[in-house]
Amino acid sequence: MTAATEARKAVGETSMAMIDCRLLLRPMASAICAAAMTLAALGAAGGPAAAQGAVRSVYGEWQIRCDTPPGAQGEQCALMQSVMSDDRPNVGLTIIILRPAGTNLHLMRVLAPPGVLLPEALGLKIDDVSVGRAGFVRCLPNGCVAEVSMEDDLIKKMREGHTATFIIFLTPEEGIGFPVSLKGFAEGFDQLP
Repeated sequence: MTAATEARKAVGETSMAMIDCRLLLRPMASAICAAAMTLAALGAAGGPAAAQGAVRSVYGEWQIRCDTPPGAQGEQCALMQSVMSDDRPNVGLTIIILRPAGTNLHLMRVLAPPGVLLPEALGLKIDDVSVGRAGFVRCLPNGCVAEVSMEDDLIKKMREGHTATFIIFLTPEEGIGFPVSLKGFAEGFDQLP
């Protein structure tokens, strides 16, 4: 069994619930995606601190960043964490949790690097238990975005877990897992406006 096949089996064939990609066009979504793109572009040079938006608070490995995008009625915030591959310093992910204005819905967007193999989707394991996969909904010059609506079960698993592993593929044979600390996730999620 190849490493890619093992990685596919580990993440399972279950699909995570997808949210309508039209939400990416809303002002808040555009601002958060822009912040994530800047973060990804500056990751190697300036680190996460170089991202757009002011750091409002820090919870373990997670930050709440806020900004007022052009044309928005007010400030908008997201819970974020960025990670880099241990063996590939130019390959990283940014995880963004947000609540679109006027809704009770929480979205998780993951910005993957350019060149990610789209048909393989984004895999997620929490504490070595497969949660499923999410397809990529849009690619921009600095990377591709996978998006899921955060159902109560996923939120609970992230609150109670220690490590989330996001898995991308650059080739059908080459899966890369990104361990993401869930330390501080529950506190940060509770404080997300």
